[in-house]
Amino acid sequence: MTLIYQYLTKRRLAKVNINSFYYIPTKIIFGQNCIMQNPEVFSIGKKAFIITGKSSRLNGSLQDVEAVLEKNKIEYEVFDGVKSNPDFENVDMAAEKAKKVKADFIIAIGGGSVIDAAKAVAAMVTNGFEAEELFSKKISNMPLPIIAIPTTAGTGSEVTPYSILTSHKDGTKKNFYNQHNFPVVALLDPRYTLSLSYEVTVDTMLDAFSHLVEGYFSKKYNILYQGFVENGLKYLGKSLKDIEKGTIDIQTREMLLFSSLLGGIVIAHTGTSFVHAMGYPLTYYKDIPHGRANGILISEFLRFYLDSEKDKVLNVLGLLGLRSIEELENIIDNLIKDKIVILKFTDEELKHYTTIAFSSPNILNSSKPINETGIYEIYKRIFLK
Repeated sequence: MTLIYQYLTKRRLAKVNINSFYYIPTKIIFGQNCIMQNPEVFSIGKKAFIITGKSSRLNGSLQDVEAVLEKNKIEYEVFDGVKSNPDFENVDMAAEKAKKVKADFIIAIGGGSVIDAAKAVAAMVTNGFEAEELFSKKISNMPLPIIAIPTTAGTGSEVTPYSILTSHKDGTKKNFYNQHNFPVVALLDPRYTLSLSYEVTVDTMLDAFSHLVEGYFSKKYNILYQGFVENGLKYLGKSLKDIEKGTIDIQTREMLLFSSLLGGIVIAHTGTSFVHAMGYPLTYYKDIPHGRANGILISEFLRFYLDSEKDKVLNVLGLLGLRSIEELENIIDNLIKDKIVILKFTDEELKHYTTIAFSSPNILNSSKPINETGIYEIYKRIFLK
C-alpha cells in the first residue's frame, strides 16, 4: 500500500481514495452464443434451480440453458414467478421452492429484479432465513453459487454483491449486501436483449448511465475505476445516438450490455448515491420504472456537482459527445417525456419522499454532502415547475 501511495503522490493523485481496491470474483463471459459455447460452467452442481421471469422463454435464453443442462444430464427446476421489483413475499416463495427441490446451485435468467431475487434466495436457502431476516441477521453460511444470465442492459447485477428488494413496511427498496452475493459466473449474450421494447431499452440504459455517473462522483471512487467509467460512458454515448434514431441493432445491443456490465463493476466498488436514494420512492409510490426514475434525476445530480467538480461533469458530457447539461436534459426528456408528463406530485408527497430518500445509506456515498433540504429542492425543481 505504501508503494502505491508513493506512486499516486508522485502522479498528484494522492487525493483519490485508495483504501479499497478492485475486486470482482465473478467469471465474466461475454458474446453471442456464449452459453452454448461454455457448457462446462454449469458443472458447479448436480441440481439447478432456475430463477427467472416470463420473458426468458420469449428471448430464447431459457431454452438455451435447458438445452445445455439436459445435454450434460444436470437436473433442474424452474421458478418463473419473479415480479418486477421483487418484494419479501416473492423471494420467500422462491426460496421455499428451492429448499424443497434440494437445489445446490442457482441459475438467474433475467433483468436486475431476477438476479437480485436469486442472490437473496441463495443466502436464504443455506441460512434458513426469511427475506426480512436478511437485513437483521448475520449470514453465517455461504450462499448457493449463482450463474447469472442478464437479459436486459441496465442493472449490472451480474457483477455486484447487492440484492435490492422492495419493503412494503418501509415504503421503499432495501439493499441486502454481502460480499458473497457475487455470482460465480456471468454469461452475457446480447442476443437476449434484441426483443426488448424501446421503452425498456431506454429505461435500462438510463439505469446503466446512473451507475456510471454515481460511481464517478462517489467518495469511494478511485483512479482504478476510471477506465470502467470512461469506457462505459463512451459506449453509452454511441448507443444513445442509435436509440434516438430508433435504429437499435445487435451492435448497439452489445454496446449497451457492455456499458451495463462496466457500470455494475463500478458500483460494486463505489455503491450508488443520492440518485438511487431519491429514485426509490418514485418507483414505490408512483410505479415509475427504476431506470426511468434515475434518468429523471440525473441532470440535477450533475448540476449539483458543477461548482465543486466541474471538470468531472464536463468529462461526463464530453464522453457522451455532448456539450452541456441542458443538451443531456433535452435528450432524456425527449426519450421519456410522454411517460412522465401525466404524473402529478403534491408538495406533501415530495416532503415524504425526501424523508425516505435522506434515510437511505446511499446518501453517504456522495463525494459532496447533500442535506435533506437539498434533496427536497431537487424534487421541487423537477416536479413542481
